[in-house]
Amino acid sequence: MFEKENLDLVLVPCGLLIMFSYHLILLYRCLKLPHTTVIGFENNDKKIWVQKLMQSENRDVKTALDVISANVSAATNLASVSLTLSALIGAWIANNSSVFQSKLIYGDTRPSTMSIKYVSLIVCFLLAFSCFVQSSRCFIHANYLVSAAGGDFPTEYVELVVIRGGDFWSVGLRALYFATPLLLWFFGPIPMLATSVATVALLHYLDSDTASLKKNRSIGKHKLQELDERI
Repeated sequence: MFEKENLDLVLVPCGLLIMFSYHLILLYRCLKLPHTTVIGFENNDKKIWVQKLMQSENRDVKTALDVISANVSAATNLASVSLTLSALIGAWIANNSSVFQSKLIYGDTRPSTMSIKYVSLIVCFLLAFSCFVQSSRCFIHANYLVSAAGGDFPTEYVELVVIRGGDFWSVGLRALYFATPLLLWFFGPIPMLATSVATVALLHYLDSDTASLKKNRSIGKHKLQELDERI
């Protein structure tokens, strides 16, 4: 007979598989088809920003430093939030709370399963914390590079540092996105699976830059028409 404890063995792996599959596809698109993703266009915008900044004779260093400082502040705040949540979960485990072991929760509420839930959630928050800290480190390094007037720094190196900071920021956010279904797992495997599907649907909408793609296609068609007219 199929018991409710076995429901976690089916629905939770399905939810994680959906999340991992989507992010593997997104990683492939970012590497091979960056123009179809918001992350790719953001990295392209950062490259253009750095090139304009480093190649300009009258560089507005103050504005550039304000932009980088805003990124550092945002990454630092999210790192603090992630570390605080990890500490709260650790304190919750230490208190041996039985709130999520109620019979009203349709799923596996055994102590061993609850430990897996806590550890999984802590891992996500600690991963997010580490990524946000590395993002702050990269942006602080970029702060030094931009503020060094007349420094012989290659533009490509400054671009790499800024984009790397943005990549760590994106990975940190993805870790928080993974933490959302795991948090709902405490209320049962069914909310966890539903949240995974809803998260993937929302992220697909946010990660796909269809507007820019249509714009590039229209520009490409316009250029082809002009070339045909010239021929």
